[in-house]
Amino acid sequence: MKKSLLLAILVMAVVGMSAQPAKRRVTTSNAAAQVAPQKKQQQTVSDRASMSFPTAAEMPEDVVWKRDIYRTLDLMQDKNAPLYYPVEPIGRQVNLFTYLFRLMLTGRITAYTYKLDGVESFEDKDKLAVKDVLDRYGIYYEEKDGKCTVETNDVPSAEVTRYYIKESVYLDQRTGTFSTKVTAICPVLMRGADEWGGDATPYPLFWVNYDDVAPWLAKLPMMASNYNNVNNMTADDYFTMNRYDGRIYKTNNMQGRALANYCKTDSDMVNEQKKIEGEIVLFQNNVWGHLSHEDSLKIARQDSIAAAQGKQKKTAAKTTSSRSSSSARSSRSSSAGKSSGGSSSSSAPRVSVRRQRR
Repeated sequence: MKKSLLLAILVMAVVGMSAQPAKRRVTTSNAAAQVAPQKKQQQTVSDRASMSFPTAAEMPEDVVWKRDIYRTLDLMQDKNAPLYYPVEPIGRQVNLFTYLFRLMLTGRITAYTYKLDGVESFEDKDKLAVKDVLDRYGIYYEEKDGKCTVETNDVPSAEVTRYYIKESVYLDQRTGTFSTKVTAICPVLMRGADEWGGDATPYPLFWVNYDDVAPWLAKLPMMASNYNNVNNMTADDYFTMNRYDGRIYKTNNMQGRALANYCKTDSDMVNEQKKIEGEIVLFQNNVWGHLSHEDSLKIARQDSIAAAQGKQKKTAAKTTSSRSSSSARSSRSSSAGKSSGGSSSSSAPRVSVRRQRR
């Protein structure tokens, strides 16, 4: 009886020891199967968190004053060069267009159609399919399982030498400050330049909403100086601090006209651009009285000169009118004398004739 009991205990122990590794293997395999979805879920949560916490404050919708301005950025200028270089990726360093193109290709940001009037629209009906962009501008790609892939050498980053941006200058009544915020970006493809110095033709590719790409731009480091080669700022810092230099080509107006529609010459265009820039600065100074003492004296001096010129014009006008009235009187008197003299001279022969008849 004892022997049979011991034998049963030994059999149970052996069975338990042999079954334990199998149970561990099952548990390990289940855990491994659950790791991948958890990592994917964590990555999705981190992307959503980055979208939920923007790097810059949004523009209030109820601002009391705002002016929308469209600028063109020439990437060949030093201030705009950080958006262009490196033309080809160097390690993890890429230029702005390559970065935006990859985000658009993977569906992380949405591209919107560039219309003929150049006005951006971020509605669903204006969303632009990635394949349409690739086909329209002859960008080579391969399609597999409904996804388009583009090799690094086929990304036309070297031809994107210009950007259109829209910025809003607004007065925030809550903080009592003026701010300038970029609201839209459009890369422009420059093609068609010939060997004889012919100008390239601009092809605006698409609009992107800046608020949509701002979290991603905050992850794009860039070098902001030729004297410091450290990537000490991001693309979002670059736009938030308005480090770019762009010429105004359009403002929001009731007629919807660009500067080229009513500026006939290049000098007229430059003067109009300076006028718009001056109007913005003048409005900011007039709102809070931020004019310096020198500027105040300059304006007072200009006002006094204008007033003196106005007085001189009035005096000259009075003198001219008095001279014209005196000359008119003298002309009338002389004409009266001439008429009286003419009548006596004409009457004398008649009298003599009458006397001769008598």
